[in-house]
Amino acid sequence: MAVQTVPTKGNLMNTKKSLALAKNGYELLDRKRNILIREMMTLIDHANAIQEKIDSAYEEAYLALQTANIMNGFCEDISKSVPVEDGLKLDFRSVMGVEIPILTIDESKNYNYLHYGTRTTNSAVDKVYILFTKVKLLTVELAEIENSVYRLADSIKKTQKRANALKNIMIPRFSETVKFITDALDEKDREEFSRLKVIKRKKLKDNEKRTKE
Repeated sequence: MAVQTVPTKGNLMNTKKSLALAKNGYELLDRKRNILIREMMTLIDHANAIQEKIDSAYEEAYLALQTANIMNGFCEDISKSVPVEDGLKLDFRSVMGVEIPILTIDESKNYNYLHYGTRTTNSAVDKVYILFTKVKLLTVELAEIENSVYRLADSIKKTQKRANALKNIMIPRFSETVKFITDALDEKDREEFSRLKVIKRKKLKDNEKRTKE
């Protein structure tokens, strides 16, 4: 339903500008949504691939842990010598205004360094350490991707909502208002034209009457 505004040329120009801005805004939001969707689908494919690697890595790591436990006894005390990971760094990159996290582990640390003694352990424990380090790195990568997908999905939802509001509410409203004002001004012009014709005919008749007199 068109907004009942005063049908003036000024209001017509302003409404046409608002309509143009709304259409331009919709095109930009639609383009943003498509870019975000492509980015999200790419990350989802990557996440699926990483998840398969993690599943395989966990299976291999726990199998190696079972072997190490059998060969060395339970490795609980050995595991306590491995420090808690505190080298995780968080940064961001922007995709169409959406902040996407970038997770990295501090490369200044040497993760190939064994924190436990080798005199009372064997290569089975080394293998466990290496495999669980691999699991850790894959988990960091998956966490980054899953968080990115969540942020993108949330932004896509908001963008879609705004685009729908422009497409289904604002653009039709401005279009109807433009039509309403245009029709009203056209009708006013026709009335003015008819009025002028009546005045002109009346003047012609008055002139003819004066001439005869």
